[in-house]
Amino acid sequence: MRITNGLPVNDFRYLGKAYELELDWQDPWYSRFRSRNLRRAYDAAMSGFIYVEPYEVRKEIIARPKDLQQWVDLGLEGESVIPAGIQPEVLRRVAEFLRERHRVVIDGNEPEPELLRINFLRRTLRNSTVVDPPEDLDLISATLGAIFVYPTDGLPERVTMDWDLFGSRIDSVPVAAVDQAGPLPGYLTPDDRVLVWQNFLQSPELPSLLATQPPPGAVARTAAWLRWVLLAGVLAFVTIAIARRHPGGLPRSLVVVVAALLLLTASTFWVGRDARMSEMRRRHLVSALLHNVYRAFDFRDEERIYDMLEQSVAGDLLTEIYLETRRGLEIQNQGGARAKVKELELVDLNTDSSATGGFVAYATWNVSGSVGHWGHLHRRTNRYRAGLGIEPVNGVWKLNSLDLLEEERLASEIPGGAG
Repeated sequence: MRITNGLPVNDFRYLGKAYELELDWQDPWYSRFRSRNLRRAYDAAMSGFIYVEPYEVRKEIIARPKDLQQWVDLGLEGESVIPAGIQPEVLRRVAEFLRERHRVVIDGNEPEPELLRINFLRRTLRNSTVVDPPEDLDLISATLGAIFVYPTDGLPERVTMDWDLFGSRIDSVPVAAVDQAGPLPGYLTPDDRVLVWQNFLQSPELPSLLATQPPPGAVARTAAWLRWVLLAGVLAFVTIAIARRHPGGLPRSLVVVVAALLLLTASTFWVGRDARMSEMRRRHLVSALLHNVYRAFDFRDEERIYDMLEQSVAGDLLTEIYLETRRGLEIQNQGGARAKVKELELVDLNTDSSATGGFVAYATWNVSGSVGHWGHLHRRTNRYRAGLGIEPVNGVWKLNSLDLLEEERLASEIPGGAG
């Protein structure tokens, strides 16, 4: 039992038997119990992950600068603290070094890695967050994470990462391959140094846009064209029928006029019915447009995102929607990591028709997304309330105004680690 100022703090009898603790006086990081059940959550000097998603693969390396110094000069020799002032230079050197290590091969090709971000990390039992703003860090415990991204064309079939950094104290590295089904953890050693991900997903989720019905104006124009075609056909049919069956009957002109009036009345009712959007159709339309906006951010390339947004957003609003949506998806304490939307729920909707043939939607919706990095899966759910202007543009429905009234964080969690 441990006692502080005469008060019991914890009772260690639950250990049940003697456990051996190995102390490392030169580098306390490597002090640990021999029993794996008593080791701390993050006791590996280095760890690696590959995240496989549609249109991108990410390689993530977590390491101690103190261990990296055996391969690359970080200017920390003889130091006990990493001052905040030199941390950008340390991160730059580490990024350059790691860019060329741990070769990633995607479907037989070896693409060039692009540095997404690199940060010093603060790791606890619950999560890993970015150290921001910078502060002096103890060299022994300082940890950093580097993320490199490889754009892909859709979802690959096979991805490998060849771990090429082992040392006298790093002979086993925890790793994980992560996809939509979750993480597949393991360990790499000098004799088994390749992490392999194989596409065994039965029904992978791929980014896709929802189709929307055309605006009533487009429907009306199509209906009018069909109306006149049908009218001509009916007139011809009626004329021929009368001529054959009633050669001495009613005047043909009278019959033709009656038939034409009936057809025009029916077609006018048809067009008018299509021009009136029900509340249910408006709800489906608003939900589809919001879905398409968030799905656009499943792509990595900014130009591709704009191309996807342009299908649902009017030109004057494109930049605002892009910036506002990207801000809402970024997780601030994770160095700007962007969550990908997994679920969208339209909670409430009221609409008012506008004079231009569109309508204003006062909508409340929930957005649930997740992003995997630093060995964890981060999930979050936000609620938004906004006024949305929706108008027909060149024969399709588009958002043309946004008035964000309220944004609320409903949930944020890290349900488990990838390694």
